[in-house]
Amino acid sequence: MTEYSAAQQEALNEFKLDIGHLNALSNANRQKLIMLLGEVSGDRGIKVNDLAEKIGLSQPATSHHLKTLRDIGMVDSRQVGNVVYYYLTLDDTIARLERLTRALRRQSQGL
Repeated sequence: MTEYSAAQQEALNEFKLDIGHLNALSNANRQKLIMLLGEVSGDRGIKVNDLAEKIGLSQPATSHHLKTLRDIGMVDSRQVGNVVYYYLTLDDTIARLERLTRALRRQSQGL
């Protein structure tokens, strides 16, 4: 069994805690969706069909990616009649990535 330093163990724990976010961010289509949603102010949002057209995917495929992002709190939606508008929330994603970065920095410095 490998012995890890406290800093290494902290980094490994952050990876485990953040695996859903890291997996979500690893997909190019989800990255594109995040960039498009980041252009919209507040919770005004963008319709799924408009997002699908902009990234060149079908509506079902786009909805699948949006569900993944919504499940981890990076996006949310609001419904007006039969139309659903998606918008970026990032929830605690930035804080998670900052914690992971700090943990990796400490590990690389041998702290």
